[in-house]
Amino acid sequence: MSNSIRSVAVAAAVIGLVAGCSSGSDSGAKSSPSSASTSAAASSTASSAAAATPAELQALVPTPAGTVQTFGPDPIADNGVHLSFKVTGGPADVVKAYKAALEGKGWAVTTIVSNDGGSSGGGGATYTGTHGNNYGVFDGGGFGTETFFNVCAWPAKPAQPNCGRKN
Repeated sequence: MSNSIRSVAVAAAVIGLVAGCSSGSDSGAKSSPSSASTSAAASSTASSAAAATPAELQALVPTPAGTVQTFGPDPIADNGVHLSFKVTGGPADVVKAYKAALEGKGWAVTTIVSNDGGSSGGGGATYTGTHGNNYGVFDGGGFGTETFFNVCAWPAKPAQPNCGRKN
C-alpha cells in the first residue's frame, strides 16, 4: 500500500510541475502596479530601440550612391528585410563609400572581409553592423564599373544571420 501512495504522490507532483510550467495564457500570478509599470516601460524602451517593421528597417539602410537598380525589399527569416542594389562604379570605391554611408546613418560597422581587387578592377567587402538593437549584413562586390550589394537587416541579431544573394 505504501507503494501506491508513493505512486499517487509522484503522479500528483508531476501533474503539478507540468501545470506550473505550461504555456497557458493565465498563470494566476498577480503583478503589483509597480512591476506592471516597470515592464511596460521596459517594453516601450525596447520597441523604440529597434525597428519593428520591414519599412522601419529599410529606412535605416542607405541606398548606395550610383544605384541604377534596386530589388526588394523582400521579407526574410526572423522579421528581417533583404534588399539588393546594382550600382554603377568601381567596386573598391563603391564599398568604401557605402561603409561611410552606413556610419553616417548611425550604424556601428565591422569589416568582415575586404578586397580592393588590385589591378584586376574587381573587389568588394562584407560588413556587419549594429544600429541600436538592429543588426545588418552588408555584402558588396563586383568588377569593372558594376558593383552589386546584398543587404539584410533584422530588428535583433538572428541566430543565423544569413544574407542570401539575389540571382
